Amino acid sequence: MRIQPLFVALAALALAGCASDPAPLEQMRLSEQAVEQAKAVGATDDVAELKLAEDKLERARSNMLGESFRDARMRAEQSELDARLAEAKVLTLKSQEQLTLLQSRVDRLRKQLGEQQ
Repeated sequence: MRIQPLFVALAALALAGCASDPAPLEQMRLSEQAVEQAKAVGATDDVAELKLAEDKLERARSNMLGESFRDARMRAEQSELDARLAEAKVLTLKSQEQLTLLQSRVDRLRKQLGEQQ
């Protein structure tokens, strides 16, 4: 029967298709958004994690051009995580600054109340 060689050829093609990674377009989009979000909350190049995120995103873009999709996906995922860490650090710092300001206001009010009594 001649069906067996055809089946083997189709199976080989299917396996070859599974072996190649698709272009990580969605991950690239998520990484770009994460970098932009970190910048939107105030992260600058002074935040080391933002710089890392931008560098990794740039390497992911280079990998995409070279069709190294697996490497592009890995770099893009790392970029997204670094950008989210940069965002978290900036937000944490802002929260700490607000807490310090509020604490100083409470202390000043307590002092004023203590002087009035």
